[in-house]
Formats: sequence, structure tokens, C-alpha cells
Amino acid sequence: MQIKSIFCATAALLSLSFSHAFAKEYHHDIVIYGGTSAAVTTAVQATQMGRSVVIVSPDKHLGGLTAGGLGWTDSGNKAAIGGLSGEFYHRVWKHYQNPEAWNWEEQSKFGNRNQSGLGGDEDEARMWVFEPHVAEQIYDNWVAEEKIPVYRDQWLDRDGGVVKKEGRIKSIRTLAGDVFHGKMFVDVTYEGDLMAAAGVDYHVGREANSVYGETWNGNQVGVLHHAHWFKEPIDPYIKSGDTGGKLLPGISDDPPGTRGEGDHRVQAYCFRMCLTNVPENRIPFPKPEGYDRARYQLLVRVFDSGWREMFRKFDPMPNHKTDTNNHGPFSTDNIGMNYDYPEADYERRQEIIEEHKVYQQGLMYFMANDPKVPADVREAMSKWGLPKDEFLDNGGWPHQLYIREARRMIGEYVMTEHDCLDRKETPDSIGMGSYTLDSHNVRRYVTPDGQVQNEGDIGVHLPRPYEIAYGAIVPKKSQCENLLVPVCVSSSHIAFGSIRMEPVFMILGQSAATAASIALERDEAVQDVPYQLLQQRLVDDGQVLLMDDPNRISSRKLPGVVVDDNAAKLVGSWSHSATNQKFVDSGYVHNQNEQQGERLARFETELKPGRYEVRVSYPANNNRSTMVPVKVVHAEGESTHSINQRKTPEIDGLFTKIGAFDFGSSATVEIGTQGSNGYVIADSVQFVPVTK
Repeated sequence: MQIKSIFCATAALLSLSFSHAFAKEYHHDIVIYGGTSAAVTTAVQATQMGRSVVIVSPDKHLGGLTAGGLGWTDSGNKAAIGGLSGEFYHRVWKHYQNPEAWNWEEQSKFGNRNQSGLGGDEDEARMWVFEPHVAEQIYDNWVAEEKIPVYRDQWLDRDGGVVKKEGRIKSIRTLAGDVFHGKMFVDVTYEGDLMAAAGVDYHVGREANSVYGETWNGNQVGVLHHAHWFKEPIDPYIKSGDTGGKLLPGISDDPPGTRGEGDHRVQAYCFRMCLTNVPENRIPFPKPEGYDRARYQLLVRVFDSGWREMFRKFDPMPNHKTDTNNHGPFSTDNIGMNYDYPEADYERRQEIIEEHKVYQQGLMYFMANDPKVPADVREAMSKWGLPKDEFLDNGGWPHQLYIREARRMIGEYVMTEHDCLDRKETPDSIGMGSYTLDSHNVRRYVTPDGQVQNEGDIGVHLPRPYEIAYGAIVPKKSQCENLLVPVCVSSSHIAFGSIRMEPVFMILGQSAATAASIALERDEAVQDVPYQLLQQRLVDDGQVLLMDDPNRISSRKLPGVVVDDNAAKLVGSWSHSATNQKFVDSGYVHNQNEQQGERLARFETELKPGRYEVRVSYPANNNRSTMVPVKVVHAEGESTHSINQRKTPEIDGLFTKIGAFDFGSSATVEIGTQGSNGYVIADSVQFVPVTK
């Protein structure tokens, strides 16, 4: 959603009847609603398949968040990005091969940072970091090359502006009164406005874990991942120690609730700021109208606790600029202030966007200027500011708020964490995702012991890049036969936390256009497109639909019952790694070769009573412990064993046998660190039935 003044949005509504007098009608094969990165790849693919296409964009600027500040690409495994999405990042690389692209920095000083495919075929070169204006220019040039008409600042009339007949959209009308007729429609907005107006089922908020049998959906109270939580005790009350008194701004007085229960909350939004520390190109952080320094008193207490990680997500981009993202317990995420955004009308959305802008600009001004902020922080922060050569019509401030999550369609197939974590076969792949199961915090609350804490932040590693089903971008056939939704895809909250990456949106946009074109050619509903035809065209056009890594072994494909470290109960501090191979699923954890005897990995599972061979997996290395204690709790008591993790496991180089034991309805295996003399690895435990 592009930033506009409330006045402009209101004026558009008031002048609706007047505008209709000058309304126009347009006819195209495929009508694309939205101005995101997916809009461009959808349009380019459809055009290259010989279809007449139009982009109807509520935004003035094409590219969504990719052109709106997210220049440090969140992607996961970059080998999973092909097709037009890969072409975009190749065009970025080509742009920066031009010496004129380096205005504030020497190319040699930036080097090959965040680039791939170098040293081989030049067509394979990709650059995954870029300035916002570069991304927007690439998108504009692309649609110009393909002669794709783009109607900007055209807002869907969400109240009666979608005409359907016999289960198909016939046309959409904008607030300006213009009517766009089409045979196929694609909703590429972050909000899913066309999808919702067309009467398609969707969900907002976090489903309960029980809905799809998930672990990482719903309320995540007590789960502390990443670095976005209060590691030190911080008093939440305006008057310190005034338990039950008035809370500091931004802290909810709602009870914590129960882990796993569903709610209406969506993960926090922020602007991905582009900042610079080049004095000649720097605009000092402005003091926004409506600035209230009281909003940041909680941050002062965080600084007073010794926290100094505010620059951890100043990710470097060319020309001494950054993609600055949220980091830490109190940062650019405006936690808890976006719950009504997905369903809100345009005017209310503008109010929310403006509120986020005031919060975030005020935060930066506060850190750079307020005497309550420690001097070392103020001095360091005041060297940064907004770039004069970005977002020229918006004072250096991004056009696009990071809508991390809004509506999510409930379509023919619902992607869940089981697809992402490779616990099931995902049908009819049209592209791949590979980013961590990721959600930002949704709220700030008071713990039972009277301290402030964040809730909702999740980061779960994936076993491998996963397939995204074609059914996840099409509605149920009974609801609409000619609509595709490659951004607000059919998925659970936590699955969307991985899917929601800009490269993936571009991938799914291309796939949506391909399916729409095939459906037009065959004169059939998008739900009836033969997957074999779709698959072949996607492969021919460079999409990556499947990736197998022989060193990352899927627990789902192993015999017996396998418990991975993702499901283990960890006592003490363990670190995740995927450096050494082979391993099961997403990697393994290790004890950092520290605190021997104080750390424990407990693997528990239910079993059908019987006799099982117990196996433990780990990737061997000469820095491992030769004496790793393993305790097996079985039907007859406990057995303690020791394994040498410098020795390559005897079963497929992955598992080593511990022994065979009788179990009742449950089993426990503990990998400890007592007496260890090197790194202790905990990867997975396998229980293989012993046949008589």
C-alpha cells in the first residue's frame, strides 16, 4: 500500500460520482490488480505467452517492497530462485557492472558482497542487494520493454466494483470509475483486496495449532527465538515497581493466553528504511509531526540494561546505504498497531500507515537526539540519515510499508508447516520457498512475574527448499474459476511466514500467469489446468520446481520413528548449524564446546509398544567429542552409552547404533555433555522396529 495523504484517499471517495462521468472501459485477456514485484513478473510472463495484459495498480510506484527499501534480499537458498525472479536479480547485477552506478562508493570497495554465479556463465550472475531506485527502474524498464500498459493510482472499488457471473469475474471497477474487463484476473496485492471482493474464502490472524496440526502457529507465549525479546528483566510500568499501575506505551494489559491458541493478531509491520552515512547525501532524521517521546521510554530502559545491538540489521547496500530492518526487543516494528489493517477501508489503512511512519521516524529522531538516550548511542545514530537520492517524491522515506501479512486465501490447497518442514508430499509444485519459518512479534505483554516480554517471534530452520502447490494460488472452484492469487496465498500463518519473501512472490506471479494463459488456451477454469502442461512450461521457462540434496536427509523418508533436533527439548544453550554433512532435516545443534555437563538434548516420542533399535545421527568431524553420553529410557529402566562423534556413523554415514530395547508407549533418549572432550552434536534419534 503506497503512502498517500488521508486527504487524497478521502477526496477519491468523495469525487467518485464525478469521476464516473469521465470513466473509461478496457478489455484484456488478463487483468492484474496490484503494483508489487509479483505484478511485474505476472505481466511479463503473460505477455511473453502472447496474452494482452494490463496492470491496474493502486500504487504510483511499481515493485512493492522490493522497490520500497528491501534491498537486502530475504531468500533462503538462492538456488531455488529461477525464471523471471532470477532474471530480476541478474538485471540488478548488470546494472552494477556500470561504473556510473557507483556514485558514493567504489565498486571495488563493495566487492562481490551478496552476489552469486560469478566466475562462470555471465547469464547466471545474480546480485541480491541493491538500492531501491535501482529496483524500481528495472521494473519500469521491464514493463516498457514488453509494452505493458500500467494504470497507476487506480484503487479497486471494494464495494460493488467486482462483477461476477456464473462463478467468474467479468470486470473490476476502480474508484475513478474505470472498468477493466478480462478473461482472467490475478490479485497481486499484499492485502488480497480483489480476492476478498470476489467472495473468496480467506483468513486473518493466527490459526490455532489444532486447525492444521501445527506446532508453530497460534499463540507462541514463552517461545523466545532470534534476538527480538527482552533478555534482561525490564519493568513495564510507567512508575517503576508500581505493579498493576499504568503501563508504558505499547504494552498490552491482556493476559498472555495459552500457547497454540488462535487469535486475530498479525505480525508487526515496519518500513524497511534505506539509510546512509555519507554526509553529502544524508538528510538528518526528521522530527515528525505528532512526535511523542514518551513512546520510547521502554527503549531507554532497554539501553539502561546494557543492550547495544541497534545496528545489527543495518544491512549494507551499494553506495554506502543500508536496508535497515527491525532488530532486538524494541526496534522499528510497531508491535500491536496493525490488527485491523487487513480488513480496513482505504482511509483507515492510511491512518495506520501514517501512525507507523510517525512511530518509526520518531524512533530514529529519538535515538539520534534525545538526552535520555546514552551518549554513545546518540553519537553513533546521528551519523545516519535518509538518502537524498532515494524516494525523491517522499523526502527520502519509503513509499511502501512492509505488510508482512494480511489476508491469506483458503484455496484448493492450504500450505502448512508440514509442507515447509518436509513432513508430507506437496503436490503440483509451481515454485519453491526456502526461507526460515519466520514471524515477527505480534504483541508486547506483562509476564506473570511482572516483566515486559514480546510474543510471536518465530524462527524455525527448514530441512530443505520446499515445493509450493499450485492449489495454493487458486481459490476453491465453487468460489471463482478465473482468479489466481500468488501473493496472499492459501497458507497457514506460520507457513506464510516462510512463503512471504519477495523472490517467491515473483516466482508465483510467473507461475500464475502461465496457468492463466493455459486456462485461456483451453477455455477452462484455472482449477482444471492439467498440471503436466503447467509443469512443462514452467520448467521450460526456467522455474525451479524441485531440489534434492543428498546430504540433507528428510526424516519423513526414513524408516521407523525419527525425532529431529527441532523437536528436542534443549537444556542450556545450544547453537544451530548446517556446516557439516550429512544430517537429518534442517541441520543439527551443538554445545559450542562449552559448559560440559550443563547442557542436555532430550528426544521424546510416543511409540507402539515393542522392541526397537535406537540409532543416533550426527555429522562426524575431528573437533567432536569422543565421549558423548547417551541415555536411553526404556521399559526395563535406563541404559547409558558413549559414542565417539569423530568416527563416521556406520549406517549410511548418518546413524550409529546404540542398541535394541523394549519400549512401552513412549521413549526418551538424552544426549548429554558430561565428560565430553569436544563439540557435542545432537541431530536426531531414530527408533526402528525389530522384527522377530
